[in-house]
Amino acid sequence: MNKDQIKGQAKDIAGKVQEATGKLVDSKSQEVKGVNLQVEGKIQKGYGDAKEVAKDAREAVKDAAKARS
Repeated sequence: MNKDQIKGQAKDIAGKVQEATGKLVDSKSQEVKGVNLQVEGKIQKGYGDAKEVAKDAREAVKDAAKARS
């Protein structure tokens, strides 16, 4: 797991809390900010996931090259 995956997940959770709080206090602006934070978190986590896949692919190529040597 990398920092973008962790930070993205944290933003998503924080956004859910902010959205729920906005609903509780009847604040549309807080709800919208919460949803926006969730989207930002999901994007950042997706970026982190892609980085992790690329890292795994690099390692697989290195391992395959070593096996051929």
